[in-house]
Amino acid sequence: MKNHPKYERTLVIIKPDGIQRSLIGEIFKRYEQIGLKLVGVKMMIPTAELIEQHYTLDPEWRVKTGLKTIKGYVDKGQTPPHTDPLKITGIILKNLVEYMTKGPVIAMVWQGAHAVEIVRKVTGGTEPLSSPVGTIRGDYVLDSYRMSDTDNRAVRNLVHASGSVKEAQDEIAHWFKKEEVFDYTVSAEQMLYDVNLDGILG
Repeated sequence: MKNHPKYERTLVIIKPDGIQRSLIGEIFKRYEQIGLKLVGVKMMIPTAELIEQHYTLDPEWRVKTGLKTIKGYVDKGQTPPHTDPLKITGIILKNLVEYMTKGPVIAMVWQGAHAVEIVRKVTGGTEPLSSPVGTIRGDYVLDSYRMSDTDNRAVRNLVHASGSVKEAQDEIAHWFKKEEVFDYTVSAEQMLYDVNLDGILG
């Protein structure tokens, strides 16, 4: 039953700032403690091409992100740097490429029920300043859109997490070969997924 929610997978990338701030273990722990299973992991220094392709796997990304950014400025009573969403995402993409290629990153595939939604919840919102306490970004980052805009750089928020099941599938295929993602079981899965909890008492 590979269509069961427990087989859902998502991509997480610990960005260069997460590694430089020695938060690797803490980030791993957050996802493990909630019951997700690590099924793929690799460390690398990504190329600019890999990062640009990653952010443009969705052909609508440039337009959607540009419109969302413009709306964010307007909602705060601020003037966006451009009214053309493509010009805005051109700046965003340039800054993301510079940020993500500054040092090693760790790409991971996590598996478990509702993995995409759970990881997003544990990780927090894109902007650390507005992320709730208790999330990774809310607890460990003090960056904001205002600071990143002032400095003309990408917001530093420790991790990337896929935004949807389809996005996760595309991103995992972009970062991992099929043989680099593993099928295996861990004992905790019985407690998480066994319908009747059979076998606990032997």
